[in-house]
Amino acid sequence: MRENKKHHAVYLDIRKYKKYIMPGILLAAMFFAGEGFGLMADNVVKTGVILNETADWGLGFGQPGTQPVGNAGVDEMKEYNAYYMGSADSKKIYLTFDCGYENGNTPQILDTLAKHNVSAAFFVVGHYLESAPDLVKRMIAEGHTVGNHTYHHPDMSSISDMAAFEKELQMTADKFKELTGSDMAKYYRPPQGKYNKENLSMAKELGYSTFFWSLAYADWDQDNQPSAETALSKLTERIHPGAVVLLHNTSSTNAAVLDTLLSKWEEMGYSFGTLNEFCS
Repeated sequence: MRENKKHHAVYLDIRKYKKYIMPGILLAAMFFAGEGFGLMADNVVKTGVILNETADWGLGFGQPGTQPVGNAGVDEMKEYNAYYMGSADSKKIYLTFDCGYENGNTPQILDTLAKHNVSAAFFVVGHYLESAPDLVKRMIAEGHTVGNHTYHHPDMSSISDMAAFEKELQMTADKFKELTGSDMAKYYRPPQGKYNKENLSMAKELGYSTFFWSLAYADWDQDNQPSAETALSKLTERIHPGAVVLLHNTSSTNAAVLDTLLSKWEEMGYSFGTLNEFCS
Protein backbone atom coordinates (compact mmCIF):
# COMPACT_ATOMS: atom_id res chain seq x y z
CA MET A 1 0.00 0.00 0.00
CA ARG A 2 1.58 3.23 -1.12
CA GLU A 3 1.53 6.42 0.86
CA ASN A 4 -0.43 9.43 -0.24
CA LYS A 5 1.20 12.38 1.49
CA LYS A 6 -1.67 14.69 0.58
CA HIS A 7 -4.11 12.92 2.89
CA HIS A 8 -5.23 14.78 6.00
CA ALA A 9 -7.37 14.48 9.18
CA VAL A 10 -7.64 11.38 11.32
CA TYR A 11 -8.41 8.85 8.62
CA LEU A 12 -6.82 10.55 5.73
CA ASP A 13 -3.24 9.34 6.22
CA ILE A 14 -2.84 6.04 4.38
CA ARG A 15 -0.01 5.15 6.76
CA LYS A 16 -2.48 5.25 9.65
CA TYR A 17 -4.99 3.35 7.57
CA LYS A 18 -2.42 0.64 7.00
CA LYS A 19 -1.16 0.53 10.58
CA TYR A 20 -4.51 0.22 12.31
CA ILE A 21 -6.75 -1.37 9.71
CA MET A 22 -4.70 -3.79 7.63
CA PRO A 23 -4.06 -6.34 10.41
CA GLY A 24 -7.77 -6.66 11.03
CA ILE A 25 -8.51 -6.82 7.32
CA LEU A 26 -5.91 -9.53 6.84
CA LEU A 27 -7.43 -11.70 9.54
CA ALA A 28 -11.00 -11.08 8.51
CA ALA A 29 -10.29 -11.52 4.83
CA MET A 30 -8.51 -14.84 5.41
CA PHE A 31 -11.53 -15.91 7.41
CA PHE A 32 -14.21 -14.91 4.94
CA ALA A 33 -12.27 -16.10 1.92
CA GLY A 34 -11.82 -19.57 3.38
CA GLU A 35 -8.05 -19.15 3.18
CA GLY A 36 -6.30 -21.01 5.98
CA PHE A 37 -8.98 -21.33 8.65
CA GLY A 38 -10.26 -24.71 7.50
CA LEU A 39 -13.51 -23.26 6.21
CA MET A 40 -13.95 -25.71 3.38
CA ALA A 41 -16.37 -28.55 2.70
CA ASP A 42 -15.37 -30.67 5.69
CA ASN A 43 -15.31 -27.91 8.29
CA VAL A 44 -18.11 -25.40 7.84
CA VAL A 45 -19.11 -22.66 10.25
CA LYS A 46 -21.96 -23.50 12.59
CA THR A 47 -24.82 -21.06 12.24
CA GLY A 48 -26.08 -18.95 15.09
CA VAL A 49 -23.19 -19.53 17.47
CA ILE A 50 -21.39 -16.18 17.12
CA LEU A 51 -24.23 -13.68 16.89
CA ASN A 52 -24.21 -13.01 20.63
CA GLU A 53 -20.52 -12.13 20.79
CA THR A 54 -18.11 -9.93 18.90
CA ALA A 55 -16.82 -11.76 15.84
CA ASP A 56 -15.28 -11.47 12.40
CA TRP A 57 -17.75 -12.38 9.68
CA GLY A 58 -16.95 -15.89 8.48
CA LEU A 59 -18.10 -18.41 5.88
CA GLY A 60 -17.75 -22.11 5.23
CA PHE A 61 -17.78 -23.33 1.63
CA GLY A 62 -19.04 -26.68 0.40
CA GLN A 63 -19.28 -27.99 -3.14
CA PRO A 64 -18.72 -25.55 -6.03
CA GLY A 65 -21.86 -23.68 -6.95
CA THR A 66 -23.59 -24.22 -3.61
CA GLN A 67 -24.38 -21.58 -1.03
CA PRO A 68 -21.89 -21.28 1.84
CA VAL A 69 -22.76 -21.34 5.54
CA GLY A 70 -22.31 -18.13 7.50
CA ASN A 71 -21.51 -17.91 11.20
CA ALA A 72 -25.05 -16.63 11.66
CA GLY A 73 -28.05 -17.84 9.70
CA VAL A 74 -29.76 -15.85 6.95
CA ASP A 75 -33.08 -15.73 8.81
CA GLU A 76 -31.37 -14.91 12.10
CA MET A 77 -29.61 -11.95 10.52
CA LYS A 78 -32.81 -10.69 8.91
CA GLU A 79 -34.18 -9.95 12.38
CA TYR A 80 -31.59 -7.16 12.52
CA ASN A 81 -32.11 -6.00 8.91
CA ALA A 82 -28.75 -7.63 8.19
CA TYR A 83 -28.05 -9.60 5.03
CA TYR A 84 -25.29 -11.58 3.37
CA MET A 85 -26.93 -13.84 0.81
CA GLY A 86 -30.04 -13.96 -1.34
CA SER A 87 -32.31 -16.77 -2.39
CA ALA A 88 -30.93 -20.17 -3.32
CA ASP A 89 -33.68 -20.42 -5.92
CA SER A 90 -32.42 -17.57 -8.12
CA LYS A 91 -29.11 -17.41 -9.97
CA LYS A 92 -28.62 -13.79 -9.07
CA ILE A 93 -25.44 -11.99 -8.00
CA TYR A 94 -25.23 -8.81 -5.93
CA LEU A 95 -21.90 -7.15 -6.71
CA THR A 96 -20.34 -4.87 -4.09
CA PHE A 97 -17.03 -3.05 -3.74
CA ASP A 98 -15.39 -1.69 -0.58
CA CYS A 99 -13.64 1.62 -1.21
CA GLY A 100 -11.06 2.62 1.39
CA TYR A 101 -9.03 4.84 -0.91
CA GLU A 102 -8.46 5.44 -4.61
CA ASN A 103 -5.40 4.18 -6.44
CA GLY A 104 -6.51 4.39 -10.05
CA ASN A 105 -8.47 1.18 -10.59
CA THR A 106 -12.02 2.43 -10.10
CA PRO A 107 -12.43 4.14 -13.52
CA GLN A 108 -11.71 0.84 -15.30
CA ILE A 109 -14.08 -0.99 -12.94
CA LEU A 110 -16.82 1.53 -13.73
CA ASP A 111 -16.14 1.25 -17.47
CA THR A 112 -16.55 -2.53 -17.28
CA LEU A 113 -19.74 -2.35 -15.24
CA ALA A 114 -21.17 0.05 -17.82
CA LYS A 115 -20.18 -2.30 -20.65
CA HIS A 116 -22.12 -5.14 -19.01
CA ASN A 117 -24.96 -2.92 -17.80
CA VAL A 118 -24.37 -4.07 -14.22
CA SER A 119 -25.31 -1.96 -11.21
CA ALA A 120 -23.05 -2.43 -8.18
CA ALA A 121 -22.88 -1.07 -4.65
CA PHE A 122 -19.79 0.85 -3.52
CA PHE A 123 -19.25 1.09 0.24
CA VAL A 124 -17.15 4.18 0.88
CA VAL A 125 -15.36 5.67 3.87
CA GLY A 126 -14.98 9.36 4.65
CA HIS A 127 -11.53 9.46 3.10
CA TYR A 128 -12.90 8.29 -0.23
CA LEU A 129 -15.53 11.01 -0.28
CA GLU A 130 -12.81 13.56 0.48
CA SER A 131 -10.24 12.34 -2.05
CA ALA A 132 -12.30 10.96 -4.96
CA PRO A 133 -15.44 13.14 -5.21
CA ASP A 134 -15.65 12.94 -9.00
CA LEU A 135 -15.67 9.15 -8.92
CA VAL A 136 -18.41 9.13 -6.29
CA LYS A 137 -20.48 11.45 -8.50
CA ARG A 138 -19.81 9.15 -11.45
CA MET A 139 -21.01 6.13 -9.47
CA ILE A 140 -24.30 7.86 -8.78
CA ALA A 141 -24.68 9.18 -12.35
CA GLU A 142 -24.18 5.68 -13.75
CA GLY A 143 -26.83 4.12 -11.55
CA HIS A 144 -24.74 2.53 -8.82
CA THR A 145 -25.50 2.56 -5.11
CA VAL A 146 -23.11 4.24 -2.66
CA GLY A 147 -23.27 2.77 0.83
CA ASN A 148 -21.79 3.66 4.21
CA HIS A 149 -18.51 2.03 5.31
CA THR A 150 -18.14 4.52 8.22
CA TYR A 151 -16.04 7.67 8.23
CA HIS A 152 -12.81 6.48 9.90
CA HIS A 153 -13.07 2.69 9.34
CA PRO A 154 -12.81 1.74 13.03
CA ASP A 155 -13.68 -1.56 14.66
CA MET A 156 -17.34 -0.72 15.17
CA SER A 157 -17.86 -3.75 17.40
CA SER A 158 -15.76 -1.98 20.05
CA ILE A 159 -18.21 0.93 20.15
CA SER A 160 -20.99 0.39 22.67
CA ASP A 161 -22.18 3.99 22.90
CA MET A 162 -25.03 4.77 20.51
CA ALA A 163 -23.97 8.40 20.02
CA ALA A 164 -20.43 7.38 18.98
CA PHE A 165 -21.75 4.61 16.75
CA GLU A 166 -24.17 6.99 15.05
CA LYS A 167 -21.49 9.65 14.57
CA GLU A 168 -19.32 7.33 12.47
CA LEU A 169 -22.20 6.72 10.10
CA GLN A 170 -23.66 10.21 10.15
CA MET A 171 -20.38 11.92 9.30
CA THR A 172 -20.17 9.82 6.15
CA ALA A 173 -23.80 10.45 5.26
CA ASP A 174 -23.41 14.20 5.81
CA LYS A 175 -20.30 14.36 3.63
CA PHE A 176 -22.06 12.41 0.89
CA LYS A 177 -25.02 14.80 0.92
CA GLU A 178 -22.70 17.80 0.88
CA LEU A 179 -20.97 16.30 -2.16
CA THR A 180 -23.96 15.06 -4.15
CA GLY A 181 -26.97 16.94 -2.82
CA SER A 182 -28.71 13.60 -2.22
CA ASP A 183 -29.22 11.40 0.81
CA MET A 184 -26.91 8.43 1.10
CA ALA A 185 -28.49 4.99 0.91
CA LYS A 186 -28.91 3.60 4.41
CA TYR A 187 -26.80 0.55 3.64
CA TYR A 188 -23.97 -0.13 6.10
CA ARG A 189 -21.00 -2.48 5.82
CA PRO A 190 -19.08 -3.04 9.07
CA PRO A 191 -15.34 -2.36 8.67
CA GLN A 192 -13.26 -5.54 8.73
CA GLY A 193 -16.49 -7.52 9.01
CA LYS A 194 -16.45 -7.09 12.77
CA TYR A 195 -19.84 -7.12 14.44
CA ASN A 196 -21.95 -8.17 17.40
CA LYS A 197 -25.65 -8.24 18.19
CA GLU A 198 -25.54 -4.80 19.82
CA ASN A 199 -24.01 -3.26 16.68
CA LEU A 200 -26.63 -4.84 14.47
CA SER A 201 -29.36 -3.57 16.78
CA MET A 202 -27.93 -0.03 16.78
CA ALA A 203 -27.66 0.02 13.00
CA LYS A 204 -31.26 -1.17 12.70
CA GLU A 205 -32.44 1.47 15.17
CA LEU A 206 -30.74 4.12 13.04
CA GLY A 207 -32.62 2.87 9.99
CA TYR A 208 -29.71 1.06 8.35
CA SER A 209 -29.59 -2.30 6.65
CA THR A 210 -26.30 -4.06 7.35
CA PHE A 211 -24.63 -5.92 4.49
CA PHE A 212 -21.99 -8.61 4.86
CA TRP A 213 -21.10 -10.97 1.98
CA SER A 214 -21.15 -14.60 0.88
CA LEU A 215 -18.17 -14.53 -1.48
CA ALA A 216 -14.83 -12.71 -1.38
CA TYR A 217 -11.15 -13.46 -1.87
CA ALA A 218 -7.75 -12.05 -0.92
CA ASP A 219 -7.73 -8.99 -3.17
CA TRP A 220 -7.21 -6.09 -0.76
CA ASP A 221 -3.41 -5.61 -0.70
CA GLN A 222 -2.41 -3.60 -3.75
CA ASP A 223 1.22 -4.58 -3.27
CA ASN A 224 0.50 -8.32 -3.19
CA GLN A 225 -2.11 -8.91 -5.85
CA PRO A 226 -3.35 -12.38 -6.80
CA SER A 227 -2.87 -13.52 -10.37
CA ALA A 228 -5.70 -13.24 -12.86
CA GLU A 229 -5.89 -17.03 -12.95
CA THR A 230 -6.26 -17.27 -9.17
CA ALA A 231 -8.95 -14.59 -9.09
CA LEU A 232 -10.99 -16.09 -11.89
CA SER A 233 -10.71 -19.59 -10.46
CA LYS A 234 -11.89 -18.65 -6.98
CA LEU A 235 -14.63 -16.29 -8.10
CA THR A 236 -16.12 -18.73 -10.59
CA GLU A 237 -15.78 -21.91 -8.53
CA ARG A 238 -17.36 -20.33 -5.44
CA ILE A 239 -20.07 -18.28 -7.12
CA HIS A 240 -23.53 -19.41 -6.05
CA PRO A 241 -27.18 -18.37 -6.27
CA GLY A 242 -27.88 -15.26 -4.22
CA ALA A 243 -24.21 -14.38 -3.83
CA VAL A 244 -23.35 -11.03 -2.28
CA VAL A 245 -19.85 -10.61 -3.69
CA LEU A 246 -17.30 -8.38 -1.97
CA LEU A 247 -14.41 -7.03 -4.03
CA HIS A 248 -12.04 -4.17 -3.29
CA ASN A 249 -11.69 -1.26 -5.67
CA THR A 250 -7.97 -1.02 -4.86
CA SER A 251 -7.26 -4.32 -6.62
CA SER A 252 -5.53 -4.03 -9.99
CA THR A 253 -6.38 -7.69 -10.55
CA ASN A 254 -10.07 -6.97 -10.10
CA ALA A 255 -9.89 -4.15 -12.63
CA ALA A 256 -8.04 -6.35 -15.11
CA VAL A 257 -10.26 -9.45 -14.87
CA LEU A 258 -13.68 -7.90 -14.25
CA ASP A 259 -14.74 -7.93 -17.91
CA THR A 260 -13.83 -11.61 -18.25
CA LEU A 261 -15.35 -12.43 -14.86
CA LEU A 262 -18.70 -10.82 -15.62
CA SER A 263 -18.79 -12.62 -18.97
CA LYS A 264 -18.04 -15.96 -17.29
CA TRP A 265 -20.76 -15.43 -14.69
CA GLU A 266 -23.22 -14.51 -17.44
CA GLU A 267 -22.25 -17.63 -19.40
CA MET A 268 -22.98 -19.65 -16.23
CA GLY A 269 -26.53 -18.31 -16.27
CA TYR A 270 -26.23 -15.62 -13.60
CA SER A 271 -27.83 -12.19 -13.69
CA PHE A 272 -27.23 -9.19 -11.43
CA GLY A 273 -29.45 -7.67 -8.79
CA THR A 274 -29.28 -4.66 -6.49
CA LEU A 275 -29.21 -4.44 -2.72
CA ASN A 276 -32.59 -2.77 -2.53
CA GLU A 277 -34.09 -6.17 -3.37
CA PHE A 278 -33.13 -7.28 0.16
CA CYS A 279 -34.87 -4.34 1.79
CA SER A 280 -38.13 -4.16 -0.19
